[in-house]
Amino acid sequence: MYLRSTPRRNKDGSEVRYLQLAHNVWDPAAKRSRVQVIWNFGREEPGTREALERLVASVSRHLDPGRARPAEGLEFAESRPLGGTHVLDALWERLGIGPAMRDLLKGRRLDPSAERVLFALTANRALAPSSKLAAARWVSEDVLITGLPQTTDDACYRAMDWLLEIRGALEKEVFDRVADLPGLETDLLFFDYPANQVRDLALAA
Repeated sequence: MYLRSTPRRNKDGSEVRYLQLAHNVWDPAAKRSRVQVIWNFGREEPGTREALERLVASVSRHLDPGRARPAEGLEFAESRPLGGTHVLDALWERLGIGPAMRDLLKGRRLDPSAERVLFALTANRALAPSSKLAAARWVSEDVLITGLPQTTDDACYRAMDWLLEIRGALEKEVFDRVADLPGLETDLLFFDYPANQVRDLALAA
């Protein structure tokens, strides 16, 4: 199938072009191929072009991104899954963890993305458990984390150190925020921290 543009000349000498979706079929009687029009899009004008753009977008949803032909001047760069991290991020915000961390981050000389790094580590533990080094690669190459296009294992360790500093304040902030959520009766919350960080804290004490 292909898109063809057919000209038609008016009595006043002006030319109008019509767009059609067509394909070639074999005519055994004439022993040659002929054009068969599948659909008439009408005159070649802005409204028709917009309809074609919607059609292309609809068709593209059913194509393999690696084989789909990009528009002229564009090339396919990458594709990362978003669903799992998007749901977890919404829950992170709903429970007040993200807002509480951002409040505790104010006034500190820390990377402003520390809260995002900690969320990324949490998402990694839920979706693809791995080491800090592997988690950094996961964030940078395999998944889409809103507000954190990439990170490093050093940034992960710095964020974990900061988490231990704010642990008590964070637990109180999150409990207060969750207790105020409508429809929930909250008496007790359990906080889970990576075993190596808890072990290091115990040795330091």
